Amino acid sequence: MATLKQQRDDEYSASDIQVLEGMEAVRKRPGMYIGSTDQRGLHHLIYEIVDNSVDEFMAGYCSSVTVTIREDGSVLVQDDGRGIPVDKHPTTGMTALETVMTTLHAGGKFGGKAYAVSGGLHGVGASVVNALSTWVRASVTRDGNIYRQEYKRGKSMSEMTTESAQNGKSSQSGTAIEFMPDVEIFGELVYDFNILSNRFKEMAYLNKGLQITFLSEWHTSRWPNNQVTYYFDGGISSFVRGLNQNRGVVHEDPIYVEKDFEGTKVEVALQYNDSFSEFVYAFANCINTEDGGTHVTGFRSALTRVLNDYGRKQKFIKDNEPNLSGEDTREGVTAVISVKLKDPQFEGQTKNKLGNAEARTQVETVLGEALQIFLEDNPREGKAIIDKCMTSQRAREAARKARELIIRKNAMDGGGLPGKLADCSEKNPELCEIYLVEGDSAGGTAKMGRDRKFQAILPLWGKILNVEKARADKIVTHDAIRSMITAIGAGLDEDFDLEKLRYHRVIIMCDADVDGSHIRTLLLTFFFRHMPQLVYHGHLYIAQPPLYKINVGKKEQYVYTESQRDELMEQLENKRSVSMQRYKGLGEMNSNQLWDTTMNPESRTLLQVTVADANDADETFTTLMGDEVEGRRQFIQTNALEVVNLDV
Repeated sequence: MATLKQQRDDEYSASDIQVLEGMEAVRKRPGMYIGSTDQRGLHHLIYEIVDNSVDEFMAGYCSSVTVTIREDGSVLVQDDGRGIPVDKHPTTGMTALETVMTTLHAGGKFGGKAYAVSGGLHGVGASVVNALSTWVRASVTRDGNIYRQEYKRGKSMSEMTTESAQNGKSSQSGTAIEFMPDVEIFGELVYDFNILSNRFKEMAYLNKGLQITFLSEWHTSRWPNNQVTYYFDGGISSFVRGLNQNRGVVHEDPIYVEKDFEGTKVEVALQYNDSFSEFVYAFANCINTEDGGTHVTGFRSALTRVLNDYGRKQKFIKDNEPNLSGEDTREGVTAVISVKLKDPQFEGQTKNKLGNAEARTQVETVLGEALQIFLEDNPREGKAIIDKCMTSQRAREAARKARELIIRKNAMDGGGLPGKLADCSEKNPELCEIYLVEGDSAGGTAKMGRDRKFQAILPLWGKILNVEKARADKIVTHDAIRSMITAIGAGLDEDFDLEKLRYHRVIIMCDADVDGSHIRTLLLTFFFRHMPQLVYHGHLYIAQPPLYKINVGKKEQYVYTESQRDELMEQLENKRSVSMQRYKGLGEMNSNQLWDTTMNPESRTLLQVTVADANDADETFTTLMGDEVEGRRQFIQTNALEVVNLDV
């Protein structure tokens, strides 16, 4: 008699394989399509629809785009382009409108006939927005009619309707997409007006002649100015001027070139300033390629080659002197690179990096020719640029010698780590964290309270150098900064290697007072300018020590914000038995209190430092930490009334 084999719980067969198709896959794994389900992903939905309208502009059929966020959080994007086609699609059997809205990898950009150049090439933009929205309403005006259809979570809810365009609209065309992001996916809908408006401003810069209007009814009670309109005749040249507005410039007008080359439109604008950092923003088909790519490589190659050739030709660089390095030629440059290609190859749906090999040659050729002509025609500006680069070279050489001296000294001292570092015993960087602590006193308390297995402590003494105003040689010789660089272990600037990071959580822990805020700002400036990968890859954090300890009888309770304090005090009936202590310094807590409130992973609060908009962050650091006083004064005057918790 045959016996039946009982199936074990750990058996794995074909029946266990789940196949997700179409919109179901998008809703199950939204991060694969929009990067995340936080605010960045929410904003990405808007960008996907706006990108489609911008594609219509680049094709020559659109002049204006209007973005409206309704009071309830729904979003309306309208353009005056040709309108999405509404005739029946030969493959799907549905209308083209329904196909675009409900089918992944469906769009007018694959064949190259409807769009010679576009940003949304994967054909998933509109359909993904549909899949991740509670409802979507599409309205298309073309051929004297208005066509409408409604959708819900990726599926059509009705047949497309047709009505005759009235009130003089028979000659008009365009597309309107209105959608409500799904709270099941995104949680609470919270929009950032600054981030969105900066993105739309960026799009207007990149597309001369395009008008973008942004109105947020959702922000009416949350933001002083909830409507902006952007239109720039100067394009990316105006973009560079705007980025340099709070910096002293080496030459008055940006160097600008625009040329169609081998089927690609190449645009580059650059201008040198008196800062010590490189500010290069690159775009492919109006998509911000934050991680760079081949077009950035071409830009850098052209800059280094042409400036060295010019410097040698004019005898600014002597025969016995070394060539300028890439870093030398890029110090203090602000540049915007924009390429518009027929078939851009991006890495991932979020399109952070351009991979087209031909883009390198195209940008290098176009910029190289234009830069050479500019230098020959403008010898005074040419000499000023070379002088700037050579000064950078000397400072960089001094920094290199300083680093070598530090390495030799560390070797002679018998170790490579800073003496004040209390390291952890764990050797796996993914499990390790380092606290950068304000002052030796708080550092001593943190050392006593920490978990020695995975928590390292580095006390920082005195005020940190403001790196916004310092050259490389001054930075690497500053004691506190040198200790941080050595402890973190990943290097600096172009030598930074994320693989060598000794701690995957770098945590800033300062006093909750004005001095602590100042030190925290100086540290953030350093990391943003010289270790930006820490920020972009989510390794930088800010510890949140409590503001108050409230004693109710023998019971202690810690609160971290003013609103928490007020809420707790309202809940307490007998306030006579309540005492309150305001913590202004970490040294006011003993080691057990510091562990319980600020360092214990099970009870602490850490703020992860992120950059939603690199341009905005750059402008903020330049304004607040740079040499130009006027911009800082205006910032203070504008924001003075919003200051809270001011120590006086």
